[in-house]
Amino acid sequence: MSRSRLDWVIRTAGAAGAGIAMWAAFPPRNLWFLAVVSLGMLAAVMSVGAPRARTGAWTGFVFGLAFFVPLLPWIGVYVGPLPWLALAAVLAVFLALFGVIATVSMRLPAPPLWFTLSWVLVEGMRSAFPFGGFPWGRASFSQVDGPLLPLASALGAPGLSAAVALLGASIAWLCQIVVRAVRDGDHHGRRMVRGAALAVLLALLGPIAAITLTPASVDRNVGGSSARVAAVQGNVPRLGLDFNAQRRAVLDNHVRETEELAAAVRSGAAEQPDFVAWPENASDISPLTNPDAAEEITAASVAVGAPILVGTLVMNPDGRPTNTVLVWDQQRGPVGRYDKHIVQPFGEYLPWRGFFRLFSSYADMAGDFRPGSGSSALSVPGRSGTVRVGVSTCWEVAFDRSARKAVDDGAQMLYVPTNNATFGRTEMTYQQLAMSQVRAVEHGRSVVVAATSGVSAIIDPDGMIVSQSGIFTPDVLTSRVPLHTERTLATRLGSWPEIVAMVIAAAGFLYALRRHTRFSFRPRSPRGHVADHTSAHLAQPIRSDGQVATKDPGGPDDQTKEFGGSG
Repeated sequence: MSRSRLDWVIRTAGAAGAGIAMWAAFPPRNLWFLAVVSLGMLAAVMSVGAPRARTGAWTGFVFGLAFFVPLLPWIGVYVGPLPWLALAAVLAVFLALFGVIATVSMRLPAPPLWFTLSWVLVEGMRSAFPFGGFPWGRASFSQVDGPLLPLASALGAPGLSAAVALLGASIAWLCQIVVRAVRDGDHHGRRMVRGAALAVLLALLGPIAAITLTPASVDRNVGGSSARVAAVQGNVPRLGLDFNAQRRAVLDNHVRETEELAAAVRSGAAEQPDFVAWPENASDISPLTNPDAAEEITAASVAVGAPILVGTLVMNPDGRPTNTVLVWDQQRGPVGRYDKHIVQPFGEYLPWRGFFRLFSSYADMAGDFRPGSGSSALSVPGRSGTVRVGVSTCWEVAFDRSARKAVDDGAQMLYVPTNNATFGRTEMTYQQLAMSQVRAVEHGRSVVVAATSGVSAIIDPDGMIVSQSGIFTPDVLTSRVPLHTERTLATRLGSWPEIVAMVIAAAGFLYALRRHTRFSFRPRSPRGHVADHTSAHLAQPIRSDGQVATKDPGGPDDQTKEFGGSG
């Protein structure tokens, strides 16, 4: 095997291993440290020997497939493998783009910083484009059991992702410097010491900041005021896409569980809740137009002596439905309404319907939901006063702007109604639960997750789960949760840190492209003067000052790289 072929095999295997490690970091395994290992491996694959940009694209694509294919099989559980594998391939293309940007940018000084900024850039891009983006699988969502989680309260989910990338890349860079020091002895001693010191400093930034933020995050578990909340999980008649064919049975399940809670309150076995949270699709028979459904919900509210947040579908005058949460008061009926703002493509609506119909017979099952507008916080009357409850319905919790808008609109706590019955007994519900844990820390708010079939949970502001249900079983969770009005630094800064990081990453990439890349259209000579130098990567690591230690045909001091040729 030639040296260039061996180099390709090693990089490909390293990228695949890094992708699998990233998958293993996510729930339900929650091996958070593997995300650090994963991005460290990826940084090494994209930096050792200064590979070409197209080699970076290939390794990024391999990483993406190895990560997203095992992460997302729940997408195809009832509709076949094509949507699942197509989405994984599209997301892998984003990682290929990341490979190009990171490989070129890491030729600048302090390569771990540029790797991190490139990661934030591409995560931000795929979280917004196309069709509104797909934030699933962000590195931050792997850290709910890790020590870096408190960082979300300062820099949000993008900052937490950045901390994972910076720690992994810095460790990888330090290892490269140590290997070179052992190999070369004291030939570049002073430069290596400086590089090693910088690598250690960068590696420690995230952990030290997280330790500093931890006490404030834990303190938010105690608030000046509180509310007792009950989350009802009524369960569904059967698994699958047609679970809602028995809509009345789903409604009856949630009414029954609420009435059992009411009986427990009357007997003294449970405390009186301030309000009850039902999940998304708990009553797909709209109580606004169906008197029987309204009567059942009112009876349940009267029995438990508290208002109910009801997930339902409402048909609007334009003929399009909305995914709606109603505040249902036992005396006055509906007193508040939230219509889901971020509707899910390929589920609640289908972009390019005629095109995608060619690939799947399930295309016509997608809805035509209308996105809502207005406040993302509901005023819920309780025994101790009105509580402002922020809503992020199911899909919305993956998006930074949803929970942030709710808190900006005055939410004292967050509520995530969700319906995961259409994804069967898969890992999806646990992956989504982790997002709610990150949002709790990010905004310093308790989070109540109410799911039709599980997993439901009550989460403290420090991200720890207070109570959790099983899956595909009826259950009721109750707890007293703290209410907060102050905003975390992450809430106040909003999306600005991510935007700034993305701009710097793009500028750095363009600068590195201009400085270290020579676009050559010369025909290849018989002796291969326009050649790929990655085959000699073991002898050409990144220098400790961050520059690429390569020699091109332009002379001993020429440190540009050819952009083209094989590799």
